[in-house]
Amino acid sequence: MGLGMSTPVDKMDGPYTRRWAALGVLCISLLIIVMANTSLTVAAPDMVEDLGLGSSDLQWVIDGYTVPYAALMLILGAVGDKYSRRGALCLGLFVFGAASVAGSLVDSATGVIVARAVMGIGAAMIMPATLSLLAATFPREERAKAITIWTATAGLAIAVGPLVAGALLEDHGWASTFLINVPIAAVGIVGALLLVPPSKAANVDKIDYVGGLLSVIWVGSLIYMIIEGPHFGWGTNAIVAAVVAGAGLVLFILWELRHPRPVLDVRRFTRRAFAGSTLAVALFFLAVFGAFYYLTQHLQFVLGYSPLDTGLRMLPLAGAVFVGGALTAFLTPKAGMKATVALGMTVGTVAIALLTRVDEHSTYDDFVLPLIILGLAIGLSLSPCTNAIMGSFPEDQLGVGGAVNSTSIEMGGSLGIAILGTVLAKTYSSNLADAADKAAAAGGPKLPEKALSVAQDSVGAGLAVAKEVGKQVATGAAPKVGAEKAAAMGAQQAQTVAEAVHKAFADSVAHTSVVGAVILAVGTVVVAVLLPRRAAAQGAATEAVEEKTPEKV
Repeated sequence: MGLGMSTPVDKMDGPYTRRWAALGVLCISLLIIVMANTSLTVAAPDMVEDLGLGSSDLQWVIDGYTVPYAALMLILGAVGDKYSRRGALCLGLFVFGAASVAGSLVDSATGVIVARAVMGIGAAMIMPATLSLLAATFPREERAKAITIWTATAGLAIAVGPLVAGALLEDHGWASTFLINVPIAAVGIVGALLLVPPSKAANVDKIDYVGGLLSVIWVGSLIYMIIEGPHFGWGTNAIVAAVVAGAGLVLFILWELRHPRPVLDVRRFTRRAFAGSTLAVALFFLAVFGAFYYLTQHLQFVLGYSPLDTGLRMLPLAGAVFVGGALTAFLTPKAGMKATVALGMTVGTVAIALLTRVDEHSTYDDFVLPLIILGLAIGLSLSPCTNAIMGSFPEDQLGVGGAVNSTSIEMGGSLGIAILGTVLAKTYSSNLADAADKAAAAGGPKLPEKALSVAQDSVGAGLAVAKEVGKQVATGAAPKVGAEKAAAMGAQQAQTVAEAVHKAFADSVAHTSVVGAVILAVGTVVVAVLLPRRAAAQGAATEAVEEKTPEKV
């Protein structure tokens, strides 16, 4: 079987013999697109210092990847189905790798944002292709196991991203976190051509490009609104995005209901297994990405761990994901998908709820158990949901199925960072203002209004203000008490402000975790009600398998 000469999946008499090696290639491809976001959270401080990024710049460096990634997946999944799923994977890896090189070479905020956006376009080709190729390559009786491994890889990437970035930042600059993608993308392309069989849908002559364009408009506008509103205020940009997203969604639904071969048949959402699984994925990643957002900050800024140490301390989550995946492979056939997913979401709620105990005295030991439980929950919940979503689509729409699953992940993650990130920021700002007022009322030094305003922006800014205040106190006191005593006074003042920042942030983590736990708990109940019993779920899966391709448009 030579380079690029694999036999198409639909021409094989039996299961593809090298399917497990092909799965390894698909998992490697998945790994880098998930790591692209999680590693950036660790590299961000270096980028801020080197490029002089403001808070708005940094936000769009992170989210410039997310908007095209989420918006383009549905239409690119459909294109991959029609022309070549393996071709979409290889092209996506090439675009992703090329944009990573460009991102490592630029020296401005605009350049990095553009590079990240192009990486998002590549990721929008890769993500649905990995799932559609998996579903096309594996027979149905093995598909659940393969999806469990795929899901565990996604969980692994969440924890490994900061670890890899932290290791690189020990001796290299932030650009190295972009360049690490290049050899992995190259291995993925070669592996895909050697090991992944060609695959495309049969009997698809036309693509619903109008529906695809409408999906790009409403999903892209929605993600933009989710990012813009909470972080930069509900001004004209956010309001316009909200209006466009709402109008685009209505037009998308109306168009898809009337089209003889829609890019996404929205009637699928009337099927309880499909709707419940899609909602479960979105809600779960809302909680996971939101918690990950403030956990990494707490480990670095409050507990003082380096990027590498932070990555190492996230590994219990990765290990627990694999254990949870093994458990779901055992539980789902016995208890059914509904029970397994409900159990996983309940366990996830417990993990987030445990973080409500965090305070300024908490150590890493207080985070180990929540991390392990959260990893178990990821492993338990996500693979049954992904399997149900993919099982709801006929063989000629597997790319669209993968896109729906992945768009749910991105929407949930974006909402999680927006909602929980906003709660975190507002609570931290309020806590710090209260601490400053109490300190002044008790006769302590009053923090200048400008310094307090800067410190309220983020925990990192608060610690920077603490250092600056310490320097100012030392400089002002030196002529009066001498350099040595002045330095001690400055250090004491810096320590006092830093302790106030730590306490304000730790308390905001606890408060935000209450909100996250409540959202996931309510979502668990809704999903448990929505998901059908085993017999109904099996009937829905059979209906999807037997679904006929509509007549040509």
